Amino acid sequence: MHDTTAMLIELGAIILALGLLGRLAGRVGFSPIPLYLLAGLAFGHGGILPLQASEEFVATGAEIGVILLLLLLGLEYSASELVTNLKTQYPSGVVDFVLNAVPGAVAALILGWGPVAAVALAGVTWISSSGVIAKVLGDLGRLGNRETPVVLGVLVIEDLAMAVYLPILTALLAGVSLAGGTVTLLISLGTVGAVLYVALRHGRLISRAVSSDNSEMLLLVVLGLTLLVAGLAQELQVSAAVGAFLVGIALSGEVAEGASSLLTPLRDLFAAVFFVFFGLSTDPADIPPVLVPALLLAVVTALTKVATGWYAARRAGIQGGGRWRAGGTLVARGEFSIVIAGLAVGVEPRIGPLATAYVLILVVVGPLTTRFTEPLARRLTRRATSKAPGPARVEAEPTAESEHANA
Repeated sequence: MHDTTAMLIELGAIILALGLLGRLAGRVGFSPIPLYLLAGLAFGHGGILPLQASEEFVATGAEIGVILLLLLLGLEYSASELVTNLKTQYPSGVVDFVLNAVPGAVAALILGWGPVAAVALAGVTWISSSGVIAKVLGDLGRLGNRETPVVLGVLVIEDLAMAVYLPILTALLAGVSLAGGTVTLLISLGTVGAVLYVALRHGRLISRAVSSDNSEMLLLVVLGLTLLVAGLAQELQVSAAVGAFLVGIALSGEVAEGASSLLTPLRDLFAAVFFVFFGLSTDPADIPPVLVPALLLAVVTALTKVATGWYAARRAGIQGGGRWRAGGTLVARGEFSIVIAGLAVGVEPRIGPLATAYVLILVVVGPLTTRFTEPLARRLTRRATSKAPGPARVEAEPTAESEHANA
């Protein structure tokens, strides 16, 4: 069969399967992300029927999916809101780092992998998946919830921290000199700072230049600008996802609204491809040997992420169930964790399967904790209250719907 013909057949089958899985998930009121991942495992390397002709196209589509997820997330907020979040949320960022990076580093040292692998595994357990979380928040209709800016503030700090962390990790893995690592780090910080400055000072000019009454022209310009900035950011050792997010921040007003409505269908398509590709790139046979340590690490860091979100929401004055929703939302790991593990396998090959199993567990569990952490916490609170001695009764926690209505 001709390569192009085989690719078209495989792509058609993938997209049709995604549509059917998404419809199934919608009928049961569940996020489709875990189903997309399981489909990828079934048809990836070592799966039931491995795909070959469309693998390169799907890999490119996955990259575009992450970029569009972060672009649409950035369009929700202005540059001034970003700076405000950074100023108010940096203590939560410190707590996030301590609670979630330390378990990964300790696990690597216990396994005898050495200090460089410890730095790598710390990053794997530290960084939540902005792509997964953005998709889940949209699926559950929580973008307008009071705790959502808190969650996004933590994610933004994590994503920007990658501009510092990734160059350091790359230098450690390559064994380069201190001077070489310092130059790479300065380039990364300078890039992020320059983009933030332009977004803050000249965001309106950028929006005016991009603006168009023709939807086709607006779509082409915004998409082209985003991919260009994302590629340049990647070349300068800054995450492409961070570059796309900053483009979204730079656009505001009617341009942001118009671009969001035009790009949402594209985001949904390529985001689904991203989650499938994540499963396609994993060999199921590599997972069982590392499942127990990955599961233990997943349990510990899921709890620490819940604690992180609860703390951050409490600092922001969010009441009741919003704190638990914030914590449950942050549990998922994904794209950054896989990137970090991919960099580290040259030094410690065993980190690849462990990180893959770990991320697969939490990328499946993450949408579940996002949805059920707050109801579970409320139920446990009511049970504890009913068993408490004395006539005093504690008022029940507000539901997600009531807090959203009061936002």
